[in-house]
Amino acid sequence: MSGAARLGILGGMGPQATQVFYQRILDRTDAARDQDHLPTLIFSDTSIPDRTEAILQGDPRGCYGRLLADARLLESAGCTALAIPCNTSHYFVDRLQAAIGIPILHMIRATARTVARAGWKRAGILATDGTIQAGLYQQELSALGVTPVIPAPELQALVMHIIYDEIKRGEQGSREKFAAIDRHLRAQHCDGAVLACTELSVFRVWHSLPAFYLDAMEVLAEESITACGYPLRTV
Repeated sequence: MSGAARLGILGGMGPQATQVFYQRILDRTDAARDQDHLPTLIFSDTSIPDRTEAILQGDPRGCYGRLLADARLLESAGCTALAIPCNTSHYFVDRLQAAIGIPILHMIRATARTVARAGWKRAGILATDGTIQAGLYQQELSALGVTPVIPAPELQALVMHIIYDEIKRGEQGSREKFAAIDRHLRAQHCDGAVLACTELSVFRVWHSLPAFYLDAMEVLAEESITACGYPLRTV
């Protein structure tokens, strides 16, 4: 597929996460020159309504409509596959997939498969309230025999604070708050935890995190490269 492949990135959710995602693709592609990299179109549509708000308020029409228009724009521009570096937006992906003719690389399903292959029995999920309440990771992990572990409400509030009040505002995020979340997950006997929000992937850029954490954005980057027929760089 590499000869005619063109990856579309439907981003802007948030814009910093989109930039980090593309950098991950560059870093993980086994390339020695410009021409060895995957041709990519990036649409950072920062005007897409907040996904968590749309899900929790039960009015997802505006959000879905914008995602669909953007997906169709990238398809019409010749993209052969689509990546959406936003976990919460995957609430809409099956519906989007039915409305366009190119494959959407499903970050949550790919991540769940990675967790199962790693032999985890209990996986923590660090995500937005929208992703959690929609059960996106719970459904995919449970189907593969993995028990999903959701942070207690007071810890989930810390996750949301890091995502919305720190990373989305351009801050690096509180190591102290994340440490409290980490202690909670380990006390729940998790084998590991998924960074299931791309703002937490940005947090990972600023802070060294142990192998206990699996970054869903990293999984999607690798999936994007291989699905388009390009080789992965060994790291």
